[in-house]
Amino acid sequence: MAKYYVQSGTMRTVVQAESSRKAALWAVHQAMQQVLPMDDDPPVSVELKTENVSDGVAVLSQRLRISERGFDREDSTSMPTMGVVTEWNELVVTLDRLEKMLYHAK
Repeated sequence: MAKYYVQSGTMRTVVQAESSRKAALWAVHQAMQQVLPMDDDPPVSVELKTENVSDGVAVLSQRLRISERGFDREDSTSMPTMGVVTEWNELVVTLDRLEKMLYHAK
C-alpha cells in the first residue's frame, strides 16, 4: 500500500491506502470520528476525541488534496469534500445494515 498525504482545511494526515480515493475516504473517516458518535468500545468522550487531534478539531474545506509526495504539492489530486463525505456516509450506512443483519441472523 502507498502512503498518501491528505489535507483539507485544518486537517493534515498521512494514511496508507490502495488508492488516493481510499486515502480520502479514510481521512474523512478520521475527521468525522471527532464529532460523530461511533461505536467506541469503551465509549470515548468528545473531549478525549478532541485531545487526540492536534490543534483541536480538524475542519475540512470544500476540497480534499491528496498526494503521494507530500503536503502542499501543486501536483496533488483534488476531490470535492462533500462527494467524499457522501461516499463515506454510504459506506457507514451499509456497514450498519450489515451489522444489523448479522445480529438478527444469530
